[in-house]
Amino acid sequence: MLEALQNSFRLPDIRRKIFYTLFILLIYQFAAHVTVPGVDRQALNDLFEASGGGLLGVLDLLSGGAVSNFSIIANGVYPYITASIILQLLVPIVPQLERIAREPGGQDKINQYTYYLAIPMAMLQSIGQINIFNNLQAAPILPGFGDDTLLTISVISTMTAGTMFAIWLGELISEQGIGNGLSIIIFAGIVAQAPSNLYTLLQNYWIYNLVLFIILTLITVVVIVLIQEGTRRIPVQYGKRVRGRKVYGGGSTYIPLRVNTAGMIPLIFAQSIISFPAVIANLFPQSDTTRWITQNFGNATGLPYWTLYFLLVVGFTYFYTDVMIQNQNLSESLQKNGGFIPGIRPGRRTQDYINTVVRRITLVGALFLGVVAILPGVIQILNSAVLPGGAALSSSFQANAANVIGPSGLIIVVGVVIDSMRQLEAQLMMRNYEGFLR
Repeated sequence: MLEALQNSFRLPDIRRKIFYTLFILLIYQFAAHVTVPGVDRQALNDLFEASGGGLLGVLDLLSGGAVSNFSIIANGVYPYITASIILQLLVPIVPQLERIAREPGGQDKINQYTYYLAIPMAMLQSIGQINIFNNLQAAPILPGFGDDTLLTISVISTMTAGTMFAIWLGELISEQGIGNGLSIIIFAGIVAQAPSNLYTLLQNYWIYNLVLFIILTLITVVVIVLIQEGTRRIPVQYGKRVRGRKVYGGGSTYIPLRVNTAGMIPLIFAQSIISFPAVIANLFPQSDTTRWITQNFGNATGLPYWTLYFLLVVGFTYFYTDVMIQNQNLSESLQKNGGFIPGIRPGRRTQDYINTVVRRITLVGALFLGVVAILPGVIQILNSAVLPGGAALSSSFQANAANVIGPSGLIIVVGVVIDSMRQLEAQLMMRNYEGFLR
């Protein structure tokens, strides 16, 4: 692996792509520290200290510190991801979109619609994020937002432009750098926050937390690689076709069905849904009920929060996987190309068989994502039981070894590293060098 890495820097074109990617990531980190005009920094700092992390800590981790600074790219590239998910869900439902997707060059049009949809999604996310932050405490982080028309328009425009700037940086990486640009942008944000999170974690019981962090990270990475790369291969046979004196087809191959087709999208869905109770509770006068909801769902603590989070992740994994499989139209593609699964009739029977297999293997992927999602809750319980001051530390986002990188963040990091290594390996193999992976 070290030799392959050295070869990557020996080749001028690959070295240029690597340094170009690093340069774009440096620009993104600078932008993450450019604050939105009108932000009350003291109120913002008080908000993060009072929340103890929770949802705000997760958002800040995935944005590379842009949320805690409330920078112009505080939305990150998530409006584009949201727009992409919405269109993926709409394509099989809306006949016009489905027709466009099947036309030559139709995918390029769908991608163009995704960019257009990302703009209003960025505006809505900017408004929602500011209102949530302003409602979480007495002192608003953006005084006058909503009342001052000029301030409101300038803030929304700035954050929307920041989002599109981040998306543009990601596209530059995809075109001239290494790896998938948007994934690399998210990856860099997560990695940039990891050292400071680890330093904060080691402020209390550093030996215990360091050992726990190392063990937890190693085990989680190994399991993520096994699950993410795990596939079920369904054999496919192609019939022979005779045209004149030539014989076409007749080969055999397989359909690789991934154990975790949905990736980390269910974690994003579940995190978005589970934050609603706390947001809604803050809109009503304080009572025992609203305080209980805020305590359990606003700070990401308590058995109700983690139980609901687990169930949402499992449910969204099945939902999103079904949508992805339906969009691929595997049975129709096989039938058009003269392929069939041995022992299964083409058409509806083939689709039913594929759906049955997918749902069986998705159970493993869904449970895996559910367990990874609630790892911080497991560590909270462990800290409460083992450490002398664990009861006080158990609700702290920063004092949790599972939150140094975060469950969803770790899946992103591992996935991006594997994908980037494969792209580098392909570049090396084209030039007759040995790759990273064996």
